[in-house]
Amino acid sequence: MLLANPGAVNCLGGVNTDAQILSALRAAGAGGVSGVELAQRLGISRAAVWARIEELRRLGYEIEASPVHGYRLVRAPDLLHADDLLARLGKTRVIGRDIRVFEQTTSTSDVVEKLARDGVPEGVVVFAEAQTHGRGRLGREWFSPPRKGLWFSVLLRPPLRPQQATQLTIAAATALVRAIKLQTGLTPEIKWPNDILLGGKKLAGVLTELSAELDRTKYVILGVGIDVNVGAKEFPAELRRIATSLRIETGQVIDRPELAVRVLREFDADYTKVCSGDFAAVAEEWERRCTTLGRHVAIRIGTRLVRGRAESLAPDGALLLRTQHGHIERIVGGDVTIEG
Repeated sequence: MLLANPGAVNCLGGVNTDAQILSALRAAGAGGVSGVELAQRLGISRAAVWARIEELRRLGYEIEASPVHGYRLVRAPDLLHADDLLARLGKTRVIGRDIRVFEQTTSTSDVVEKLARDGVPEGVVVFAEAQTHGRGRLGREWFSPPRKGLWFSVLLRPPLRPQQATQLTIAAATALVRAIKLQTGLTPEIKWPNDILLGGKKLAGVLTELSAELDRTKYVILGVGIDVNVGAKEFPAELRRIATSLRIETGQVIDRPELAVRVLREFDADYTKVCSGDFAAVAEEWERRCTTLGRHVAIRIGTRLVRGRAESLAPDGALLLRTQHGHIERIVGGDVTIEG
């Protein structure tokens, strides 16, 4: 359920004003910022500033106030708050210009699909603190427990042909790896086409869905799931052998809002490259991180099973597979098993 208005949207707070207050508090650091200055910046009264500060405190933000230093942000809660994400993110070219947070939804991709059909501009990001039917590949569900991960979808309207949509999966995967490394120091690996692994176990996944007409892409929904603070015993029994989380791998609780901002920032950079025709730079980084290339694999595409050696990426993002018969085959999707 969404409990606020579109724009800088949050299910728990105001629109834009809170983002500006939090941005000012973060910029001021330990020095603090006075109520007078905040009121002047925002064009509102000091009483209105105080009311918004009180609301932020109610949400769990620890904000000190003193006659000398004014307001000072001491601690932020483990909460996906749209205004705070916007305040941390700053300016991006496309992704994250509009952020919406749900306490719970069926799937963030369901929400984005409706926004796409309604004509909402690209760049909107929808987060959910929990999903009841998170989407995975091939009709599978993604385990999405409350406030334990990052479950979100992005609406894109790229100048790409439908056959090039794989480029967006590639870009999202490289952005995820970079963001996770910046946040934790860990270096995940990529398993084609959409899995992010640590120690051979699945940490995150990307699901790319598109609506297209002939040779024109109308819109793309990019769904992302990252297991952030899920404990080992919190995974369902059938996932414990194959899944992991950043908390399990680092032994520490990870700052989810900060990781969310890093992911959006990195993906915005890669999306800009893809849309400007520089997919080659993204693909080069992806190939360095991908553990599928050079391996013998079996790829199930519907009822068809293809075996061969994963050679490289095609310029449009497809996987080039050298089959058992020595032919090169372009693969744009499928369920991959590493065989050697």
